[in-house]
Amino acid sequence: MPIKEEKGNISVHTDNLFPIIKKWLYSDHDIFLRELISNAYDAITKLSRLSDLGQYQGKVPEPVIDIAVKKSDKTIIITDNGLGMTAEEVKKYINQIAFSGAKDFLDQYKDGDESSQIIGHFGMGFFSSFMVAGKVEINTLSHQDGSEPVKWSCEGSTAFEMSPSSKKEIGTEITLYLNSESEEFLDDKKINDLVKKYSNYIPATIKVNGKEANSREALWNKAPANLKDEDYKKFYNEVFPMEMDPLFHVHFSVDYPFHLKGIIYFPKNKNDFDVNRKGRIQLFCNNVFVSDNIIDIIPQYLNLLHGVLDSPDIPLNVSRSALQNDAQVRKIGSHIVSKIAEKLVDLFKKERDKFEIYWEDIHPFVKFGCLSDEKFHDKVHDCLIFKNLDGGYITLKEYEEKNPKLKDKFIYANDKQQQVAYIEQVKSQGISVLLLDNPIDNHLIQHLEMKLSPKKFLRVDSDIGSVLTAEEKKPNDEEQKKQEEENNKKYAPLFEAFKEAVNNNTIDIKVESHPKNDFCGMLVVSEYMRRMSDMSSMMSGSLPAGELQFHTLILNEDNEITKKMVELSKDKEKNQASLKNICSNVYDLALLQHQNLKGEQLVDFVKRTAEMMKRDVGLGSMEKS
Repeated sequence: MPIKEEKGNISVHTDNLFPIIKKWLYSDHDIFLRELISNAYDAITKLSRLSDLGQYQGKVPEPVIDIAVKKSDKTIIITDNGLGMTAEEVKKYINQIAFSGAKDFLDQYKDGDESSQIIGHFGMGFFSSFMVAGKVEINTLSHQDGSEPVKWSCEGSTAFEMSPSSKKEIGTEITLYLNSESEEFLDDKKINDLVKKYSNYIPATIKVNGKEANSREALWNKAPANLKDEDYKKFYNEVFPMEMDPLFHVHFSVDYPFHLKGIIYFPKNKNDFDVNRKGRIQLFCNNVFVSDNIIDIIPQYLNLLHGVLDSPDIPLNVSRSALQNDAQVRKIGSHIVSKIAEKLVDLFKKERDKFEIYWEDIHPFVKFGCLSDEKFHDKVHDCLIFKNLDGGYITLKEYEEKNPKLKDKFIYANDKQQQVAYIEQVKSQGISVLLLDNPIDNHLIQHLEMKLSPKKFLRVDSDIGSVLTAEEKKPNDEEQKKQEEENNKKYAPLFEAFKEAVNNNTIDIKVESHPKNDFCGMLVVSEYMRRMSDMSSMMSGSLPAGELQFHTLILNEDNEITKKMVELSKDKEKNQASLKNICSNVYDLALLQHQNLKGEQLVDFVKRTAEMMKRDVGLGSMEKS
């Protein structure tokens, strides 16, 4: 048969809607209480608004939502004193599921696997009650003059019953007859906990079996000028009861181009730095708790902070991927980042002493933010401070001003105990040493080097070279080359003796002048090669962490032992035994100082030292080699 042209409407059948709701909402089944409380407060707010507009002449009561938990009947009854509904309104708002809600429902579950398809944020409203109830009754009386009370009931299918009611007071009463799988909600404590979790800050009194269950005090809605530090601390302790008092906070309120209120706290870190930590910033929508996992709204590094955000402009009924790409969400996230950066900069400029006290706790967050967010880095880079082993904190700009002869170099240590000899050597030259001993500092160094090129960070035990020479004037390339050639010629016999003594023909040995230091020999490692070795160790484990790679032995020509070795090396054959023992000891001491003397080398060093001690106390002479 030929196909005829025709037009019509697609029918949407809802016979199976309730089983779908029960299945997909089951993992978040406790949200039914949030939805019903929110609906109750909406009804209360609307009545007050009608009164303000002169469309309701009756007395507006104090906003109260009563929750009655009856174990004997296995029911939960939620009652409000809002505007109520007429029979026609029940038919309109209850008997017809909103098309927008249905569309969001279909959009959210059109694809993906079951594990990710959970409705978690407002959308199904009243119908979420069927997640826990086998039967739901509505008993309501409208505020409109001449209205008759109406009763509506449904047992989780498309069939419902409506009949006259005996309700006397304006408002709505919803009775849930809990199913056998949801009897956990017949516990007063459980319901109280849910009220505090989801609806603690709704500005209406919520009672559970006659006892008030919520605080009603949403501090973020108040003007900062009317609040004291004690108010902020009290609120913080209420929201995060197991935490120490915060360091400081940021309170913001935005009405354009979006609505956003919130308080972000900087907590004491307690060495608890975990970039994957979740649930420290809570999201609210019109005072109703939505989620504590809002990584799609704020950058991950902000989740290291604590606090609350409240915005009605964040889309709550869309999928996770849509939320990430929503322009409004990006604007809100950018604003939060900007306000936090402004707070840090302001604190650094106006209260540097406090900023330095806070730094020990906040520096992982700030550094993580710089690594993760270029815009954040650009805003706060001038207030990045580093611990100075000379005492106190210092910015990189201040470091350069204090150490002009370094020429775009920053000298740092990452273990002040292990690297103490190197630190003292550098400090003896009048050079300051920064302490970068947090795991995140390794990443920060590379990040800053890219930003500040050609400036470089050098660890104290790296091959710093002429930075540590006593000469204020750096020799030019020709002078340096000539000096190296003279040294190679002058010290060639000593270099040869060293390589024979340590049984390493490839070791790199340099002689430098360090009149202000009393060391004889010191090992240094190429900064670049050490970083490559560390990276390889972290990624594949092919090079053990701390393994001495590409090292150079620096001999101090101003040291008396070095001078003695030079003399002995002029007649290697005659002084072979003594020269070998001295060279071995100098090298082993350098290894020991670098924390790399181990295995057979350590055993030989102990034996050789014992022989020297015997000789010194007259118990014998050193063994001939």
